[in-house]
Amino acid sequence: MDKILVSACLMGEKVRYDGNHNALNHPLLQRWQDQGRLIRICPESAGGLPTPRPPAEAQSQFPIHITSRQGDDLTPEFLQGAELTLELAKANQVCCALMKAKSPSCGNNEIYDGNFSGTLTKGSGVAAAELIRSGIPVFNETQIDQLIEFVNDMDTNLKDGTFTSDD
Repeated sequence: MDKILVSACLMGEKVRYDGNHNALNHPLLQRWQDQGRLIRICPESAGGLPTPRPPAEAQSQFPIHITSRQGDDLTPEFLQGAELTLELAKANQVCCALMKAKSPSCGNNEIYDGNFSGTLTKGSGVAAAELIRSGIPVFNETQIDQLIEFVNDMDTNLKDGTFTSDD
C-alpha cells in the first residue's frame, strides 16, 4: 500500500500559524493512519518557523517571496520547509499528498494574494509546488473524494499488477 503525505494540521496537530489545527474527521483518514500509511509534516514548522507565528503570504511566486504581515522576509524558512517536505515524500515513496488549502506552503490551487486582505489568487504554496514539480499529485481537504478515488485506483492497480511503483 502506498503512503500518503499529509499536512500535520489536518491530522489535528496544533501547528497552524495561530497555534490551532484544521483536523479532518474522516473515517478513511483514520483507517489510513491506523494502517501506517500517513506521513505527517508541517512544512512551515519543518522550515524552522515557531508556533504560533505571524500570518504569512506570498508577495510573489516567481521569484518566491514570502513575508509576514509585518513585512519580515520568511522566504528562507518556507524554502527550507518545502525542501524537507519533498525529501520526506521521496524517502517514503508517497503516491500523493493531502495538504491544507490556501496555505502559503500547502495550497495546491490557490493561495492568498499577499495583501493580507483575504483575497485568493491562482497558484500553489511553496511546498505544494515543489511536490507537484516532482510529479507528486497534491490534493486539499476540499478534494477528499478525488484523493480517495486516486488512492483506491493506485491500490487496485498495484493489486492487479497493472503497474508497479517502478513504472
